[in-house]
Amino acid sequence: MERVKARQSWAIFWALAGTFVVTASVFLVPPFREVVMGFAFIAVSGVMFFLLGVALIFLTVKGELGGIRKRFLILTGASAAAFPVSVLLHNAVYGLFICWFGVGFWERVGLGDEPFFFFMAIVVCPAGFLVGSIGSIVLAIKSAR
Repeated sequence: MERVKARQSWAIFWALAGTFVVTASVFLVPPFREVVMGFAFIAVSGVMFFLLGVALIFLTVKGELGGIRKRFLILTGASAAAFPVSVLLHNAVYGLFICWFGVGFWERVGLGDEPFFFFMAIVVCPAGFLVGSIGSIVLAIKSAR
């Protein structure tokens, strides 16, 4: 049973990596952006990224992997799950502060936007995802030899 959970963790990991590559390609490559980009794509990819991240965390914690390999997989899943949450919280905090303190609130405090969750979504989560993914792949290759 434990071996099955480890295989499922890797299947989820590769599905997550594929989702990341497709989503990043659509955002970064102009021809893809023009064809695919829209609210439906953003919503579906965000939900998929979140659910795959949560599944990876769950299967990794319940599986037989241990040590640093387990930590890298959990980092990958946590970063993936935190990305859409950070995007939603960024927009919610931005909108709530405008609602509570008026339309020019962010300009009055010297910020153009809500910085904390924006930084989490744009820098911290992708960096954590890449570190976790690369670390997991390197350790998997190393243990296979």
